[in-house]
Amino acid sequence: MEYILQTQQLSKQYGKFHALTNLTLNVPKGAIYGMVGRNGAGKTTLIRIITGLNNPTSGEYSLFGVKNSDKKLLEVKRKTGAVVETPSLHPDMSARDNLIQQTKALGISNDKIDELLKLVGLANTGKKKAKDFSLGMRQRLGIAFSLVGDPEFLILDEPINGLDPQGIIEVRETILRLNQEKGITILISSHILDELARLATHYGFIEQGHVIKEMSAEELEKASRRYVRINVNDTAALAEVLNGMGAEFNITSENEAEIYTPVQVTPLVLALNEKNCFVNSMSENHESLESYFMNLVGGAQNV
Repeated sequence: MEYILQTQQLSKQYGKFHALTNLTLNVPKGAIYGMVGRNGAGKTTLIRIITGLNNPTSGEYSLFGVKNSDKKLLEVKRKTGAVVETPSLHPDMSARDNLIQQTKALGISNDKIDELLKLVGLANTGKKKAKDFSLGMRQRLGIAFSLVGDPEFLILDEPINGLDPQGIIEVRETILRLNQEKGITILISSHILDELARLATHYGFIEQGHVIKEMSAEELEKASRRYVRINVNDTAALAEVLNGMGAEFNITSENEAEIYTPVQVTPLVLALNEKNCFVNSMSENHESLESYFMNLVGGAQNV
């Protein structure tokens, strides 16, 4: 398998604080690679190192097969685009004029600007000024900024943070279009795991500064536990019955629970009826990306 980004035993230390500890990660060519980790796990530190905003304390990384110690790294970095922080836009300029300024700053041709605007869904904004754009539109313009150099690898740090539902959909469609139509490999860090699950083809689970597991979306699908979601009128009675059956379960709300251990439906319903607990609905499901991650690392801290 060909990899766009690889890190080997990468570490970053700030004083006594270890932001990254022997982190090893592999981003396959053509993937949408989702980094999953709690706040402070090291995701942004990793991105800042890859984009050249910070240097590692030890270990190494490679882009397009070129190690960070190689003088050729600067050359291959030109094939990488990134949106790490809020894009610095010219508020009184249109999307097109903003991109023209970006090409001038980089000293490259502006003959692909119309194509870029179409690619990120801003072709019909005309002379509308950036200051009048929605947050989602500004985020897509920021992505267009990162695409000016025609990169093969795109790094996005929290690309949908703060967006409304419509903005999330627009950015999602843009990311999928870049990957599927342009073949751009994309690395995404996001704490909105339900949305990340709609995008990612591969995952890296990061905990306390190192990768604890890497897997494809297909492998995650196979590894995710099946469970039965049950809705009842009395979860206390449900818990009593399930405990008596030795079942693994989780009460998720006042009326719902998830049952992870296979149970026979008829005996369960009869046992519940004896306690005046009635089943409103039952459905079979797979655990979410967030549930898988929390089961992997343990605990229920913020992701």
